[in-house]
Amino acid sequence: MPASSAYRPEPRFFDLGGEYGDPVRAADFPETRLRFRNDRAAATVGLETLTDAEWIAHFGRFEPLPGQPGPVAMRYHGHQFRHYNPDLGDGRGFLAGQLRETPGAQAVSDRVASDSALPGRLLDLGTKGSGTTPWSRSADGRLTLKGGVREVLAAEMLEAQGVPTSRAFSLIETGEELERGDEPSPTRSAVLVRLSHSHIRFGTFQRAAYFGRVDMVDALVEHARALYHPEVAEGDVPGFLRAVVEASARLTARWVAAGFVHGVLNTDNLNVTGESFDYGPWRFLPYYEPGFTAAYFDQTGLYAFARQPEAVFWALTQLGGALKLAADAEPLTEALNGFGPAYIRELRTAFLNRLGVKSLGEAADQRLLDTTLALLREAGEAARWEPLFHDWFGGFASSARALAGPRAKLWQGKTFDNFRYSLFEHEPDRPERLENPAFARPEPEEMLIDEVEAIWAAIAEADDWTPFHEKLARLAAIRTARHP
Repeated sequence: MPASSAYRPEPRFFDLGGEYGDPVRAADFPETRLRFRNDRAAATVGLETLTDAEWIAHFGRFEPLPGQPGPVAMRYHGHQFRHYNPDLGDGRGFLAGQLRETPGAQAVSDRVASDSALPGRLLDLGTKGSGTTPWSRSADGRLTLKGGVREVLAAEMLEAQGVPTSRAFSLIETGEELERGDEPSPTRSAVLVRLSHSHIRFGTFQRAAYFGRVDMVDALVEHARALYHPEVAEGDVPGFLRAVVEASARLTARWVAAGFVHGVLNTDNLNVTGESFDYGPWRFLPYYEPGFTAAYFDQTGLYAFARQPEAVFWALTQLGGALKLAADAEPLTEALNGFGPAYIRELRTAFLNRLGVKSLGEAADQRLLDTTLALLREAGEAARWEPLFHDWFGGFASSARALAGPRAKLWQGKTFDNFRYSLFEHEPDRPERLENPAFARPEPEEMLIDEVEAIWAAIAEADDWTPFHEKLARLAAIRTARHP
């Protein structure tokens, strides 16, 4: 059992005590068929040396890893589509363990932000579909295999694009037939494990505030500050909120630059580290469409593509409201007011990263952001979102490639000229990346819904996992090309 010396268990959530979660047991599944194991992620926490049998024992039957006290279902509340729900909590998942990342093995999104090696972060192993808990209400605590496949694909695509995201760690098919109202039933079942930088949600603080427990709010702030935002001074509650605001602004900007629509930005789906996780009805934009929604039940477009900054800010104000039990309102409001400027700043950086060019200063960077969005807006359905960032990655260095490619006719006209002039002001960032074969391909790697459904259809109809694994291989190639 884990043979790697890099495995460093550190179950710190339990420091908070028993009022924040409930010990639970995983379901006893009729079968455990390993469908996906993320050895690259496992190597960052010393678990890549597990045999398949050991992997299934820990992530299918949930025998505790060494040094881990056992599963706990976390307690939290939250606003769901802006309606407060005090009956939430981990209803089909639990915290299976916490462990330290190998120093310097930071995620792609952290490497994009800084070239310096980061100390080993505290990471969570969290489950989805592992059975009922005290917070399941009337649900069965299970996950469809299709839902697990979709989460693997979302996490891999977002990481390839430099978006802060949990990583799908394991997917095991569990041999049950599930009844669901939103997909053909019965459907196959699975249990997923994700590797995430904290499952402490905005709703975790809301629950403490709901009960008027100043002591619990104080304990949560200090716990999250010390573990995830240690640059904030002890006792500085507004400073902690400011750090969460900054991280959330960065996350939202990266979503927008990726053309990603989360779908359900409730306060229980946003965490204190600014990392996307718990993917449900996500989508990627086929083309620029501000009102594009991912969830069929989001009939008012509350969480539409262009409204995601508004949604995240609203959720942050709910977190700020919960923190009022532990700090004065004025400095908390000041911290919240930093979201807008931080988001614009991070959006400029996100678009620079996606285009593979260096910063030239605020004015020039803003000009590039504005002209890029103008080009996408004008092209509309004629130009998909992702190809622009593929064709023009590296700026001037990609001119010949882009103008000889399949979209050459799109790259003309006044709006394009404005974009090109703005882009060419900026020097390529590590232009040697263009030598990667991924950029010789005429088409970019995308994740549009038709392809997702086709990947699932092969599994559902013929148990053919080849398209799934081929897609993951292509995503790994573009991740390496953009973020070597």
